[in-house]
Amino acid sequence: MVEILYEDNHLIAVFKRSSDLAQSDKTGDSPLENDVKAYIARKYNKPGDVFLGVVHRLDRPVSGVLLFARTSKALERLNEMFRTRQMKKIYYAIVKERPPKEEGTLTNYLKKNEAQNKSYVYDNEVKGSKEASLSYKIIGRSERFYLLEIELHSGRHHQIRAQLAKAGCPVKGDLKYGFQRSNEDGSISLFARKLEFIHPVKKEPVIITAHFPEGDIWHHFAGTV
Repeated sequence: MVEILYEDNHLIAVFKRSSDLAQSDKTGDSPLENDVKAYIARKYNKPGDVFLGVVHRLDRPVSGVLLFARTSKALERLNEMFRTRQMKKIYYAIVKERPPKEEGTLTNYLKKNEAQNKSYVYDNEVKGSKEASLSYKIIGRSERFYLLEIELHSGRHHQIRAQLAKAGCPVKGDLKYGFQRSNEDGSISLFARKLEFIHPVKKEPVIITAHFPEGDIWHHFAGTV
């Protein structure tokens, strides 16, 4: 069942669970993209193929706001907005180790290893690397964990996961980037909380916010922020 967060003639945003595959990949599992197309076809009685443009991606173990374009005009303009950083992207991450400061900015260079599906982080530019920047602040605490609010200033492969690991505080459950134990449900504790942007067609402000994911630790933090 698709959970709709925002919908109009040009855009549709849905809640992606950590178990959902956003877009087709080599696993062959049915992606959320197909479910959204089926929803549109049913609701609007559309025969034939439904147009749905993929605007951005969320890693499979990540939950939160996932935005699609319903028209080619919207897709073209949203792609440009992402490329030129006109889209405000807010994430929440749960980490065990306290970050270096209460709040700050991390700027590094990331290089993707295709074979490992992993990004490596460097302090200085190396061949094939791209600059990556994010801002973070601690907005919640429990006995064992910290909740970080993160604003992305670039959109690199596994950027938040890699940069937080480099800073000494990998995301809870993220074995690939150095956390010691996996989460029971296979997720990592990274959550796409909010998108803010100017509508590509209507030119009006849009804010799309997702509810907290399921799980005791998320429920704890939901009551504190």
